[in-house]
Amino acid sequence: MKDAFTKFEHEGWERVAAKYDSTWSTSTRQFIRPLLDAVNVSAHRSLLDVGCGPGYVSAAAAEWGAKPIGVDFSTEMIGIARKMFPGIEFREGDAQNLPFDDARFDHVVANFALLHLTDPERAMAEANRVLKPGCRFAFTTWAKVSENPFVKLVDDAIQAHANVDVDLPPGPPYYLYESAEEFRKAFVRAGFDGASMSFKLHTIRWQVPTARFIFDAELKAGVRTAGALARQTPEVLQKIQSAIEESVQQYATRDGFAIPKAAYVVATRKK
Repeated sequence: MKDAFTKFEHEGWERVAAKYDSTWSTSTRQFIRPLLDAVNVSAHRSLLDVGCGPGYVSAAAAEWGAKPIGVDFSTEMIGIARKMFPGIEFREGDAQNLPFDDARFDHVVANFALLHLTDPERAMAEANRVLKPGCRFAFTTWAKVSENPFVKLVDDAIQAHANVDVDLPPGPPYYLYESAEEFRKAFVRAGFDGASMSFKLHTIRWQVPTARFIFDAELKAGVRTAGALARQTPEVLQKIQSAIEESVQQYATRDGFAIPKAAYVVATRKK
């Protein structure tokens, strides 16, 4: 791990990998179908799942008849993926330096992976390199606060009560880019056909069992936000927890809480 942010992210996901399925998966799995639709996944075609985590995207692609390979920098995540989906190939590797030949894949996808990288545009360029000409690359990334109620309730609590001037390695913006045009320009810089870009806001309802679930997930099963929370005093953490639990109440259902959560599904074609 050559830089501080990559080391921070890698160590974090190695630490919390076993908690992913019981916390975040019911959220992130809801974005798999629009992600695969964005690259027009079809049977018998090769697909690279970048930042595959526990392998959910690869498994969904295989169900559609595609031939996926998953790659992730976390040894723990790859181990989990191999156990959950033993019929699929998973490899350790760096999204910013993919261990595959040029023009190897018919599809490349990344579900919430780029925001965990020091250089997301390097990963985009690598996706372009391993794609066959005319084929598509798609990724998801969380929508900005103004379009994302879940992020807003967490961000509001942290901004109101936390010491945000904490010592964390600098990384890319949490939402990557501020507008569709900025995403398009990033694709062009990575070598893609910017004119072919599709950009969609996709919103889900994340069902969680208790008001406290969100705070515990961020503190104990995340990396970036968890790093900031770990540097707060117990008194501040209690204030943040209380603020999140209060905000969650507006989304109460008979079975818990259904919180709106939004992401951009962005795709483009290799020239």
